[in-house]
Amino acid sequence: MKAALSRQGRYGEIAQNMRVKEVRISDTERFVICHNPEAATRDQHIREQLVAQLTTLIEDTDSLSEFKRGELRGKIAGKPGLSRYLRTTPAGKLRIDTAKIKAEENLDGKYLLRCSDPDLSAEDIALGYKQLLEVERGWRDMKQIIDLRPVYHPLEERIRGHVVLCWLALLLIRITETTTGGTWTTARRELDRLHLGTFTGPTGLFRQVTALTKTQTDLLAKLGIPTPEQIIALQPAPR
Repeated sequence: MKAALSRQGRYGEIAQNMRVKEVRISDTERFVICHNPEAATRDQHIREQLVAQLTTLIEDTDSLSEFKRGELRGKIAGKPGLSRYLRTTPAGKLRIDTAKIKAEENLDGKYLLRCSDPDLSAEDIALGYKQLLEVERGWRDMKQIIDLRPVYHPLEERIRGHVVLCWLALLLIRITETTTGGTWTTARRELDRLHLGTFTGPTGLFRQVTALTKTQTDLLAKLGIPTPEQIIALQPAPR
């Protein structure tokens, strides 16, 4: 793995958020390095936050007793996100592990794929793996977000109908995410704020939709859904 990641070479753009580079270590071993710039930025940001937090924790600890430093080191050890950037000098002083940070910087937004097929292109290998991740995410969403299980239907045709409806729901989720460029959670949260209220008074009854926010308007436009009229129905009071 280290040998593959250390090889120099140009990345090829295959998608908006993915670049790939093929590396051959031997005649039989093919590796594809995938790099996601957005994930790299996210990894860097998270690391900087953790290092800043750790720096604050160990600041001025040189003046502490060896016992107190050991106590603090034990607390930090219980936080894996912080402990991996901590090193201890031979004298027992607490320091930021700059070598560890440098090593992680070279891995930001990257993952390594290994393939034994000599005919597949690097692009096909990367996209195939990404599709596999999407399939796995689909199953997780089916089980968690859509509640595929438990299934209480006693008849096979009803079970099939239940699964098909869940699959259609997943398809709707994916279309929404692909079309809007956002997550289903965000879209659902925004659209859940749309309500239809029924109001009655001496003059009659009317139904009104809550005023749309800009985010809701943009979502509906991207999805090709007509903006609902604010007043849905008017019904005068009987005389």
